[in-house]
Amino acid sequence: MNDPTRTLMYAEASQSSEVAALQYASNAVLIADLVHRLRALDPQIIFTCARGSSDHAATYAKYLIETRLRIPVVSQAPSISSIYGAPLLHMKDQPFILISQSGKSPDLLLSADAARKAGALVIAFVNDTSSPLADLAEIVVPLHAGPEKSVAATKSYINTLCAFAHLVSHWSGDNEVQEAVERLPETLRTAWAKDWSAGADLLDDAQSMFVLGRGLTLGVAQEAALKFKETSGIHAEAFSMAEVVHGPMALVKSGFPLLIFPPLDKAAVGLDAIVHQFLGRNAKIAVAGQQFDGAVMLGLPERLNSVTAPIAMVQSSYAMVNAISVKRGYDPDHPPMLQKVTETT
Repeated sequence: MNDPTRTLMYAEASQSSEVAALQYASNAVLIADLVHRLRALDPQIIFTCARGSSDHAATYAKYLIETRLRIPVVSQAPSISSIYGAPLLHMKDQPFILISQSGKSPDLLLSADAARKAGALVIAFVNDTSSPLADLAEIVVPLHAGPEKSVAATKSYINTLCAFAHLVSHWSGDNEVQEAVERLPETLRTAWAKDWSAGADLLDDAQSMFVLGRGLTLGVAQEAALKFKETSGIHAEAFSMAEVVHGPMALVKSGFPLLIFPPLDKAAVGLDAIVHQFLGRNAKIAVAGQQFDGAVMLGLPERLNSVTAPIAMVQSSYAMVNAISVKRGYDPDHPPMLQKVTETT
């Protein structure tokens, strides 16, 4: 295969804007009811549980909920239930949000069952609403992504972020964020049309690289790093821009590649200093949406809100990752040693 537009990964990622529009129209009443339920519950803490790309969506949800609603969010390790069999008594009367494309992973099912027995409000963000996870959950938030045959998840990940943005924008009552969320289908269409080929040219020979984000963009940095690993065999590691200076930056020498997803809120503090420090080491740097002398700027749509910007960034990144994978001779739809449903216990 030498045409990147002929992969399933490319085709499915291109559907994200239509899926977002369908999701928002289909879930409007459900989200309103869920917001009412959560406000009445008045949770003191929220738990998430997921693996892989879905766990990266949970990272986005954590920062979104903590910055907009000021409710602590904790990632619950699936193994606490599936391996150690510990009761989840600390979850009583608190929301437990599980995120899954397939809704079939055994460890998530065991976690959902344990949380229900502990008295948690079990909520599933899931693409397959006929799945065992949907049956276990008290509330199901469908992603409406439709069939996703490429092993490399794209539209289901994007539309998990869309669903969290939908929920939190209404829960918080922030009109500006609500308007940005309503524009997301068009924002995603515009993001998909952006040309990130300069980033592909910069990164296509990478063996190792860093992907940086912070706050709301950390989850999409994690997701992009995973996609580089699984589709192109690149040893890509995601770091917070605040954490990379605590040791990992010692690896950055001349020619070392970095991809940066800058946040559009207060978390951007220190970005300029970090970029210039890496440029001083002659690193190869691509930055989404911001121009620095000596770095490649990757275009983004205009009028981005800090909540929706990460979703636009990851949408554009999928086309770039897909192109790099094909150029390196990989099949992004069938990464080696991977399958669609991960049978982790």
